[in-house]
Amino acid sequence: MTGTPLRVGLVGYGLAGSVFHAPLIAATEGLALDTVVTSHPERQEQARAEFPDVRVTAGADGLLARADELDLVVIASPNKTHVPLATAALTAGLPVVVDKPLAGTAAEARELASLAEKRGLLLSVFQNRRWDNDFLTLRRLVADGELGDVWRFESRFERWRPQPKGGWRESGDPAEIGGLLYDLGSHLVDQALVLFGPAASVYAEADVRRPGAQTDDDTFIAVTHTSGVRSHLYASATTAQLGPRFRVLGSKAGFVKYGLDPQEAALREGGRPGPGWGTEPEELWGRLGSGESPTTGGGTAVQTLPGDYPAYYAAVAEALIDGGPNPVPAVEAAAALDVLEAARRSARDGVVVTL
Repeated sequence: MTGTPLRVGLVGYGLAGSVFHAPLIAATEGLALDTVVTSHPERQEQARAEFPDVRVTAGADGLLARADELDLVVIASPNKTHVPLATAALTAGLPVVVDKPLAGTAAEARELASLAEKRGLLLSVFQNRRWDNDFLTLRRLVADGELGDVWRFESRFERWRPQPKGGWRESGDPAEIGGLLYDLGSHLVDQALVLFGPAASVYAEADVRRPGAQTDDDTFIAVTHTSGVRSHLYASATTAQLGPRFRVLGSKAGFVKYGLDPQEAALREGGRPGPGWGTEPEELWGRLGSGESPTTGGGTAVQTLPGDYPAYYAAVAEALIDGGPNPVPAVEAAAALDVLEAARRSARDGVVVTL
């Protein structure tokens, strides 16, 4: 890519904006972080300290008033603001990236997708965990037929946080679109659909376990795919003993992988993409085999592919500059929201929901 970089406006400078989006945008050839929107004085100072050349403004209105000076808007603000801000940016004629979840409902997601299509604009969803090191490795194993026909897919994002942290993500107000179902569940469902295709039916359990908690903090989703694969997905803040990140069982072999992709931790600690990015030591590699437990040495170690969050924004830049494909189209996010809405209904009513 050559020429003047695309100017990016970033709305929100909390965890998502400061840890994920701003560093990845700044590291991407063809993109330049132009403006950060945050009303928090401390976050304004943080943005100026981390990116001295960036403009900082308190509200999205000021950003959109300069729409002709920008080439892309990234929305990393609280979930309840995603739809109105994306609508305003698209209406102003700007391509948009939205952090997950794109919306609170699949209908809203499809309305946004329709608006973007009518205006001929990119609308992409930041599903960064499609570029986790373990997911990339598993995707390759499935594509290469190393597991045979996959029968069951177990996937976990589990934590041990016995005390609620507070904030909008743990708010019981439905308008906030908080809780683990829409937070970590968005990643779990997206990965399952990417690997094994559309969902046919959904069963879910969503519990509020911790004293003082206001929304689901221990959630299980069972998805039966139209392909016949069954996905068992776990999102929990109350797991005193963590299970494997992936346990995948097929007709030929199984694959078990413990631990988390290292990229989030690296970004939180101030690390930036470069040589060795997204790699992990051999002792964390998953194991592929049959008939034995990986915890007792069964199976063969499979080298984990490097994680590659930078690939998402590289693909966004290519889509805008050279007409490349959208890395995560809004219609795919809408399909995941179909599953999340079905899971919420299943957990509430104790039923299996057919899609």
